[in-house]
Amino acid sequence: MKIQRAYKTELDPNKTQLILLAKSAGTARFVYNWGLGRRIEEYKITGKSSNAIEQHRQLNALKEESFPWMYEVSKCAPQESLRDLDKAYANFFRRVKNKDGKVGHPKFKSKHDSKQSFRLTGSISATESRVHLPKIGYVKLKEKNYIPVDCKVLSATVSKRANRWFVSVLTEEEINPVNNAEGRVVGIDLGIKVLATTSDNVVYMNPKALNKNLKKLARIQKQHSRKVKGSNNRKKHISKIQRVHYRVSCIRNDAIHQMTTAVAKTKPRLVVIEDLAVKNMMRNHKLARSLSDAAFGETRRQFEYKGKWYGFELMVADRWYPSSKTCSRCGYIKVELKLSDRTFVCPVCGLVIDRDLNASINLKQYPTQSSWGSNACGDECGKARHKTRKGSKQELKTIKNCVSSFV
Repeated sequence: MKIQRAYKTELDPNKTQLILLAKSAGTARFVYNWGLGRRIEEYKITGKSSNAIEQHRQLNALKEESFPWMYEVSKCAPQESLRDLDKAYANFFRRVKNKDGKVGHPKFKSKHDSKQSFRLTGSISATESRVHLPKIGYVKLKEKNYIPVDCKVLSATVSKRANRWFVSVLTEEEINPVNNAEGRVVGIDLGIKVLATTSDNVVYMNPKALNKNLKKLARIQKQHSRKVKGSNNRKKHISKIQRVHYRVSCIRNDAIHQMTTAVAKTKPRLVVIEDLAVKNMMRNHKLARSLSDAAFGETRRQFEYKGKWYGFELMVADRWYPSSKTCSRCGYIKVELKLSDRTFVCPVCGLVIDRDLNASINLKQYPTQSSWGSNACGDECGKARHKTRKGSKQELKTIKNCVSSFV
């Protein structure tokens, strides 16, 4: 079975290569903005807009006279940038068609953004300690023997973050398909206090990277606010803030990777997680920061692609399934369950169990359950969601009840 896998590592470029990397990122950004501007003007005049292929022809006709500096970088950077613009418009039209919340027309990119990137195709190869990029040449890698040498390379995305340059090499690999037909079902309850609790009573702790670095981040931002606006010292100080945010994201992603890989290596047949309404849960300002730091979406994304690698299926339970409020022994649904109640006590069968463990066991039993009662949170919350107007007190109360059910 063929799969696509990306290997991201940090580059160690020299001064000449640093200039070429910056020029390539600037060219990609310029072409994206140029293409977006032309599409907006074409739509105003004709009611239609062109695509990436047509705009690339237009760009080639203007390049020699208007943009001769583009010849200093690889032609792949502007080509892929226009293709990215095509994807942005495709996503825009999809959201308009599906009426998916805020539509969000494609926006112009700024050179002051913390993230700068460009994508290359063509003659890309990797050795033990270097990677070859078109027009840039061989660039040293800070991590050796990480990118496989014998794999087919599809593309390379070079990005800048916190004054560091990274390369993500997309490869096509052949792996042996794995089928865990006789494996077991694992339910996983995601949370804030702990990262995840499995139905096997295995608890993965949440590093809470953002919470632990808040004081340091506040101190650096306070220093930044005292710099004179527009000064070089203020611009240099931005990199300090970026480094803290980068460190936080690295700690968070590392914890999620370790958790998802550890679950995958137990060879389950099916993994069941919750479909959390994170956007609604973020309305609770007391939990918003912790919810964003938990990164539930990233956890789900990793389970989706690692399921193909390790041979298990991922099932997402219904959003209104009351996993935390249901007794895992007798099925009684305890409607009134506060967020502070970390131990589930069933008034019917007398079961006393950890709240998160109880939820994970219910998720494990979810595939075999045809229905889960009329007094479930799904009925209560679903009716309130459709019958109440947006922003009403009743809907906000319902959202709070749902948060207590899921966290």
